[in-house]
Amino acid sequence: MTIKGISHIHICVANVEKSLEFYRGILGLTIKTHTQQMLDRPGAKSLGTYSRLRTSRTVADIYFDDADSPQRVLVLTSHPGQVDGNPIKFDEKGITNIAVQVDNIESHARMLSERGVTVAGNISDFRNQAGQMRTIFVYDPDGNLVQFHEGFNLDKYNDYQEPPK
Repeated sequence: MTIKGISHIHICVANVEKSLEFYRGILGLTIKTHTQQMLDRPGAKSLGTYSRLRTSRTVADIYFDDADSPQRVLVLTSHPGQVDGNPIKFDEKGITNIAVQVDNIESHARMLSERGVTVAGNISDFRNQAGQMRTIFVYDPDGNLVQFHEGFNLDKYNDYQEPPK
């Protein structure tokens, strides 16, 4: 078997419109939304994949820039009625966060703060001893962790090491 890459990440949210305010309005990602009828979808009747039978769901496909590109990166869904569960943290089992790479973490951190996005902790939690920031975590409207990072730049962040090859 050859894995070609990750197709997408899927997150169930309580309210798609509220989530779109964050992912489209604040982060500037491109979105296509539609409603899916669930009864004929593969796996929709399986209690192995759903906690209860769902008849429809709202789907928001999220792209980095071009919604006509074939590859979405994130899929948000919301089901009529109550959505079960709570977001998890790094020390709990499951997918803990979505991470995106940016060019300048300092400017992104300022922009997120100016737009009222809740930081997961204090800004100072994400600075090294020299006061430099390489990454920051924020919460989306459902409390899911979203990470922004510059990647590994050893010239700028000499206290971080590249993972072993």
